[in-house]
Amino acid sequence: MQPTPPRRRAVLAAALAATTAAAGCSVPEPRRATPTADPAPGKPIADARARRALLLQFSAHPDDDLYFMNPDTQRLLDAGVPLVSVYVTAGEHTGRNRIAGMPETPPDRAAYSAARHQGLRQSYAVALGLPVFTPWRRETLTLTGGRRAEVDTLTDGGRRIELVFLNLPMHTSRRYMAMPALWDDRALELRTHLSAGSPVTRADTYDYDQLVDALVGLLARYRPTVVHTLDPDPDVQHGDDATRRRNSEQPGYSDHGDHTAVGCFTWAALCRWVSDAVRDGEPIPAFTAKAFRGYYNRHWPKNLPPAVLHEKAARLVPYGGDPSWQCGNPSGCGDYGVGGDRPLTNHKGWVRSTHHRWPGARPALTEGPDGRLTAYGVLGLRAVRWRESAPGVWSEPTDLGGGPLAPALGSAVLADGRVLLFGVRFAALDGHGGANRREVVLLEQRSPGGPFLAWRGLGCPERQDDRGRRIGAPVAAVAPDGRVHLFVRNADKGVSTRVRAADGSWGPWRVLPGPAEVQDGLAVSVDAAGRVHLYAAGRESVRHWVDGVEREGGLPLSGSTVASAGGELYHRAPASAALLGPDGDAGLDGYGDVVAARSAALGTVLLGTDTDGRVTVRAGGRLRTRTTGPEAVSTALHLGADGAAVVGLGADGRPWSWRP
Repeated sequence: MQPTPPRRRAVLAAALAATTAAAGCSVPEPRRATPTADPAPGKPIADARARRALLLQFSAHPDDDLYFMNPDTQRLLDAGVPLVSVYVTAGEHTGRNRIAGMPETPPDRAAYSAARHQGLRQSYAVALGLPVFTPWRRETLTLTGGRRAEVDTLTDGGRRIELVFLNLPMHTSRRYMAMPALWDDRALELRTHLSAGSPVTRADTYDYDQLVDALVGLLARYRPTVVHTLDPDPDVQHGDDATRRRNSEQPGYSDHGDHTAVGCFTWAALCRWVSDAVRDGEPIPAFTAKAFRGYYNRHWPKNLPPAVLHEKAARLVPYGGDPSWQCGNPSGCGDYGVGGDRPLTNHKGWVRSTHHRWPGARPALTEGPDGRLTAYGVLGLRAVRWRESAPGVWSEPTDLGGGPLAPALGSAVLADGRVLLFGVRFAALDGHGGANRREVVLLEQRSPGGPFLAWRGLGCPERQDDRGRRIGAPVAAVAPDGRVHLFVRNADKGVSTRVRAADGSWGPWRVLPGPAEVQDGLAVSVDAAGRVHLYAAGRESVRHWVDGVEREGGLPLSGSTVASAGGELYHRAPASAALLGPDGDAGLDGYGDVVAARSAALGTVLLGTDTDGRVTVRAGGRLRTRTTGPEAVSTALHLGADGAAVVGLGADGRPWSWRP
């Protein structure tokens, strides 16, 4: 990287003097705000049937996708979904490609970046079932503003992977973290690195807006139906500086600063892509989004069972490579420090979990008097509604507005049949000095099966914007007395609640009692006596509240998210495939989120994913596995008059039904 000009160095030094500059995404006065989508409903939505599904993922460094986004990425690849994977930084770090047991070599950032890129090519060749050294086509891609990126392409029949390298630096010339500085600084420009052997032979410069424009340009070019990003709002995480530095975490937060900044840049680009469509009268892009936790994985019990873990870790073996390999790349055959068994022996344990930033991002389902289902979800950062015209035949989505929304919607159905939808809105995501704010929002149906009222803000359980960014996905339940209980995880990793009275008025936000910390992915249900049960996976055990009062002791430790039906708990022990219920093994081995529901006719029905990524249902003592049909990005369960129905959202942004 070329030295930063003196004036820009001064601005950078001032910006980085504050801890919040590296840890969060807000500093003083903005140059201009990043536009957000119009929350008013009724906008046209792009027809997802007119094009093929495509996954576009954005990483800060080479290997972020392998560590944090798998096995979700691999499952979509296995289903034949094309992948475009964008790497914002060059991954050059110190320029040393460390080999265990060997003396350090002189730093060579261009070579180390090239070796990591070669490792990605090796890993993704294997992901397609091809030989590790399968050659790729390497070209130059012209981005918005005339900037250049390397794009490497590999095809195998109808399957296709493209790797896009923007090559911004990880550090400035003064060794500040470059990406957090670029997000915060109103004046900073960064010069790209040249990776050895790349078809891109001339460096470019980026400021904040130019990077957002480049990411928007990539979104417009590829028009993804699924987007994977890093976590823009990592947990508050205090600890001593030596431990933090050893684990590469930014001050005060449980992730690398580059991950946070690139997550913020990506969500800003998604907001701008949608807002540009609204402004220009074009259809809303029809995509679903997932954000993945990063170094968060180190701090909590591990959630991948052995079969899934070893499959995930296997993708890092060809990425790490080996200095003895003959791959044809003079700069190196992978990132040697993370190859072999090191992903499994590393004390940080990043590879041993896969966590979504907003768990529970599945369709919310209701049933009409005629037995037909209605599904609600988030598409293009906006709430949408699909309706069944016949069993398994779904309408095009209707835009309900509200955006830009996080991917997970909470829902509740009132006694009269009216639907309440709860979301977390990106109220501001400005960067370069602007606000970065989240709020809980409500969409209330005016009449059963009818139109909705205007979106209403329910505020945030946190008073400060930076703390408000840490809130989790909302869950809600309706008690027999007509009250609606709303719950969200808060910045202290506890639970905040707000209750709506039967007359529709809302009480204030309050914090549920108890000092222990919990993960997001709360589970709420109502038992036969009308009591509201809330479960959350804590650090040492599952925590349990009944009607807002915590019950002490007696519950086991859970790996990640939990499920509940009729007041009963379902969970998986850390690093285990077995789902446990109130009577022991519930007979639904797998991994990831579980959904539980109960009806008088069917008893308790469980929905999950087996270790091969297939949708499974446990009902009446029988296990059923879905073996045909479109892939599932998310699934939901409904128990109705005709039995159990599973509704999934495919990688093409369209719902499907399965009635096992």
